[in-house]
Amino acid sequence: METNFEEIIATFLEGRIGVSDSFLPIELANDLKQNLETLYQEEALKIAGIGNGNDFSVDEKVRNDKIFWLNRNDLRKSEQLLFDLIDSFVIYLNRSCFTGIKSYEFHYALFEEGAFYKKHIDQFNSDDGRAFSMIMYLNEGWVKDDKGELKVYLGTEVQLISPNNQKCVFFKSNELAHEVLVTNKPRMSITGWLKTS
Repeated sequence: METNFEEIIATFLEGRIGVSDSFLPIELANDLKQNLETLYQEEALKIAGIGNGNDFSVDEKVRNDKIFWLNRNDLRKSEQLLFDLIDSFVIYLNRSCFTGIKSYEFHYALFEEGAFYKKHIDQFNSDDGRAFSMIMYLNEGWVKDDKGELKVYLGTEVQLISPNNQKCVFFKSNELAHEVLVTNKPRMSITGWLKTS
């Protein structure tokens, strides 16, 4: 487990984007994917919005994914295991990098075929509590023609990251603009933010 944590931190320090290809154990990833598919079938996912508070709005020209917020007090067993894993990562991150993470928030995200999320930064104008963004992917057998990459802007360069099953991506929420390119098939993830407040 700590090997994956160290991999994320090392790649983050090297290139501003931390990546671990096997952050989620395979059984956990498969169970979480099944949970997400069940929620989708039950129509529990809602169209995602942009902004927060009085600035919150829904604009499907900017993003048209569907989400379901996870509540630590009302979770299935696999989701509890996910949050146990995140707790362990936060402890490791705070101990090794003195990041001061105090809380977090996560949701399921599903991009239906043709869905996207235009270029943005994960920091609200009215709230700077989000310190790091984390995305964990739940897509088995993803191939290049499926598209749906995470496109991260690094100054004059860009990095494309495929949403392969078990992979975790980690970066500072207020620094890197990014977008989700149009996907050619349903694309699933758990997305969230580690917070200093």
